[in-house]
Amino acid sequence: MDYAKVAQQIYEKVGKRENIVSAAHCATRLRLVLADNAKCDAKAVEEIEGVKGVFSASGQLQIILGTGVVNKVYDEFIGIAGITAATKEEAKAAAAAQQNVFKRAIKTLGDIFVPIIPAIVASGFLMGIMEALNFMVNNQFLNIDTSGSIYVFANLFANTAYVFLPILIAYSAAKAFGGNPYLGAVIGMLMIHPDLQNAWTVATEGVLRTQKVWFGLYEVNLVGYQGHVIPVIIAVWVLCFVEKQLHKKVPAMLDLFVTPLVSVFVTGYLTYSIIGPVFVTIENSIINGIQTLLTLPMGLGSLIMGGLYSTTVVAGVHHMYTVIDVGQLAQFGFTYWLPLASAANMAQGAATLAVGLKSKNGKTKSVALPSALSCFMGITEPAIFGVNLRFMKPFICGAVGGAVGAMYASLVGLGASGTGVTGIFGLLLCLHDPLNYIIMAVIAAGVSFVLTWVWGYKEKEEERKQGQEVKEADPAPAPAITCEPGTVYAPTAGTVIPSEEIPDKTFAAGILGRGVGIQPAEGVAVAPFDGTVVSVTDTKHVVGLSSADGMELVIHVGVDTVEMKGDGFTCFVQEGQAVKAGEKLIAFDREKIRKAGHPDCVAVLVTNSFAYQNLEIKTGECRPLDKIIEVS
Repeated sequence: MDYAKVAQQIYEKVGKRENIVSAAHCATRLRLVLADNAKCDAKAVEEIEGVKGVFSASGQLQIILGTGVVNKVYDEFIGIAGITAATKEEAKAAAAAQQNVFKRAIKTLGDIFVPIIPAIVASGFLMGIMEALNFMVNNQFLNIDTSGSIYVFANLFANTAYVFLPILIAYSAAKAFGGNPYLGAVIGMLMIHPDLQNAWTVATEGVLRTQKVWFGLYEVNLVGYQGHVIPVIIAVWVLCFVEKQLHKKVPAMLDLFVTPLVSVFVTGYLTYSIIGPVFVTIENSIINGIQTLLTLPMGLGSLIMGGLYSTTVVAGVHHMYTVIDVGQLAQFGFTYWLPLASAANMAQGAATLAVGLKSKNGKTKSVALPSALSCFMGITEPAIFGVNLRFMKPFICGAVGGAVGAMYASLVGLGASGTGVTGIFGLLLCLHDPLNYIIMAVIAAGVSFVLTWVWGYKEKEEERKQGQEVKEADPAPAPAITCEPGTVYAPTAGTVIPSEEIPDKTFAAGILGRGVGIQPAEGVAVAPFDGTVVSVTDTKHVVGLSSADGMELVIHVGVDTVEMKGDGFTCFVQEGQAVKAGEKLIAFDREKIRKAGHPDCVAVLVTNSFAYQNLEIKTGECRPLDKIIEVS
């Protein structure tokens, strides 16, 4: 791959220097923050040779290039663009600055809850397991000693994260808001102080103590904030605001003593007297409103929300749902939102699976199948962005499946004992009602899969159109031969020339490796030895191969034919496929290549030629599977 060329093409298609705010990369993706997304031709970027996919998420344009390629393209890109390298965190910060207030608020919720999800998941799983064990013991399905230390301690461990949840949220929120996380933790502790009445006892005991505040102006209930989320976040935001203002105004010699004291005292008083009472009322109203929606007659509310859930994932607002989960857990003992989300995720995974199984396109299959698996595990982005949204109809089918599955969950009153995990492992949060969870998942996935298979993805039409692009006769493949180690056989008939004479500077300079060019006499290229296909481009004009003895080879049909975007080419193999010498790889329309203004020379290059001391070529006329390259 010409990394500089790929970087240059990306640079031009995204709007050049004046449109680039920041650039970073991860293991597989080039992450760009753009000033104006409308100036970027994302479709054209996706068609650049070497680009495996393009999507926008969290304010970033993410260009999938693959491991080992992205870092090389990135180095070229920042040189061409004349910008400095940025870390992923800096790119995220730049992306956040480009977003509106609503999206920044959603991102902040994600920054608060994502770090504490492992703790919530651990408690949720253990709560589910203990509930299942208690059910089996109470109904005499299982006979175990419930007075033993393991059982007793496990019961204690199960709800720990939820009992002290305000502390976890407060610590994480202080980090997200840029304050001292330990002062944030103190505010969380204030909100569940043992001298306050436990919030979970109010329903049975009533409010036991009140306190007049603001010089006797009114009274507040001295009740803790166990299970609450929004009041904790607001209180910590106030803490961080006060702390930052004090850091600016208090002399350095007094800052260590004055700032923590004043910040905690002011925030604590405001929390007990105003923030807590007001935002508990608001939070309870929101949770009750959502529960009313989810319990509409015949499951209609859940049907609607299950259908829309995946769209909110695309919009990036799904992180706020943890607030709903936690609020429902505190108020009802179960979250009825998580099964809805799980149905939506399972449905999108099933839609992607249908695409992967039905597709004959090697790249589509290689992306869809693992993405479907990750979606069933609860990680939906690869399936949604990489497959379903790309073809759109599978995404719609997934939304329908999610809606039907969510409706079933509502009709049977399915709830989860924790949050943080959906998909297959979400079953562990529903061990009190596992059968209904499995039925819900089967309904969601089944409806989505069938709809996608029948209506959502039409592979045969695409194949027929591709077949019409190749007009030349399709000669029969040459007979199989016994391959000799270190030997490359001619993939097509024609005239062999040294690679230095190929009419392309990159090939002639040996940047991709030494080899030969073939002026073809026919429009088909076959496997030049027994080996494995290691790469196939979207534009269908390049195939990478590896022989059993370690030789790495690329067959590139035409010069600059990437600009044809696959028009005139048909590829018959896919990545990972084993091939025998003489097996058909690519068919190409020579006349169409010439009319497009490109030489039709076939480059056959040993990309690891540096590993060999000698590389001998045979020039002149050749037939398919004549010896053309020998290495030693």
